[in-house]
Amino acid sequence: MSDMSLDDDIAKLAEQEQRLQFERFGAADAWALGSALKALAEARGQAVTIEIRVARELVFFHAMPGTVPSNADWARRKRNACELLGRSSYRIGRELEKGGATLEAKMGLATRDYAAHGGAFPLQVRGMGPVGTVTVSGLPQRADHALIVEVLAGFCRLPHDELALPD
Repeated sequence: MSDMSLDDDIAKLAEQEQRLQFERFGAADAWALGSALKALAEARGQAVTIEIRVARELVFFHAMPGTVPSNADWARRKRNACELLGRSSYRIGRELEKGGATLEAKMGLATRDYAAHGGAFPLQVRGMGPVGTVTVSGLPQRADHALIVEVLAGFCRLPHDELALPD
C-alpha cells in the first residue's frame, strides 16, 4: 500500500476516534452496543467474537457460532494495545506500518499479549477520554474495524459514509 493510502487511512482513523464519542457510556450502553454488533454480523452471515470492557472490566462478551478460541485471544491482544495507547488497534498498526516498526521493537511489548491489528476501538466519553474498549475478531482486520465503526456511527447519530474507510 502506498504511503498516501497509509496517510489517508491514519487521518481517517484519527477522525473516527475524534468524532465517535459518547456523552456517557456504561454497562447498559455496552450491552446495547454488543447486541447491535452481534445483530449486524448475524445479518451479514459473519462469525465474530465481540468483547466490550468498561473501566477495564468485561461487561459484554459473545463468541458467535463459527468462531474459534483464537478469536477471543486475538480480541484480548488487540484490546490490550488499544487500552494501553488509547487509540484504535487498526490506527496503531497503520502508524507502525508507516514507520516500519512493531510494538515489540518500538515499545518492548510482547506479541503474545499485544496486537496492532484492526478490531479494537476506544470507547470515549466527550471531555473524559477513553472509558473502555469494544473489540471484534473473526474477520480480516480492516473488516473487524469497519464493523465497529459502522455500529458506533449509528449510536453516535453520525453518517457512516462520512466516517468509513475506503474499501
